[in-house]
Amino acid sequence: MRIVDLSVPVRAGMQVYPGDPDVAISQAARLEVDGVNVLSIHAGSHTGTHVDAPFHVLADGARLDELDLGLFHGPAVVADLRGRPPRAPIGWAELAGCAPLLRPGAVLVLHTGWSEYFGSRDYLAHPWLTPEAAGQIVASGVRALAVDALSPDPTPADGEPTGPLPAHQILLGAGGVIVENLTNVAAIAELVDPVISFFPLALAGADGAPVRAVALGR
Repeated sequence: MRIVDLSVPVRAGMQVYPGDPDVAISQAARLEVDGVNVLSIHAGSHTGTHVDAPFHVLADGARLDELDLGLFHGPAVVADLRGRPPRAPIGWAELAGCAPLLRPGAVLVLHTGWSEYFGSRDYLAHPWLTPEAAGQIVASGVRALAVDALSPDPTPADGEPTGPLPAHQILLGAGGVIVENLTNVAAIAELVDPVISFFPLALAGADGAPVRAVALGR
């Protein structure tokens, strides 16, 4: 069994979604002084590689600790969408090649290649999923979507207000989850029968949380 890490390391000052809390990490205790090393961490619930719960966009949506753990683990179905231009829509036609593999329990991974821009302003200009495609994904029975970008919806440029989030509304509204900021997605293709896991921190009542996303396979 091989394990491939798909997670962005959490670091002080790392890129976050526009308007989200900045990440600050400092030394709270030192081994030579206090007998132990302890870090103080300040970060938003959507820091780094993380999962969105329905409560993220729905007032009556399930919170993170109310979700079935089975949502955070399943066979990976990777849609290779690399080469698309900035802010290009991803419609159902672009997902047709992997459509026969979509089924309840599967995790659809949108591989845009945009993780190479993480940490730069270009990262905000990622391709995005159309509402029609999101609806077809839900109709296929899939309840877990993962992206190597900030969001399946368009991300506003610096200083612009956040617009509607239709893909979030559709996917999370169906009781699903969304994983954002994956990296190293190309490595999934090296695995036979890959499975992806992204179990979140057990934050009570949370709208989302960081995850250690990995792919496993032979």
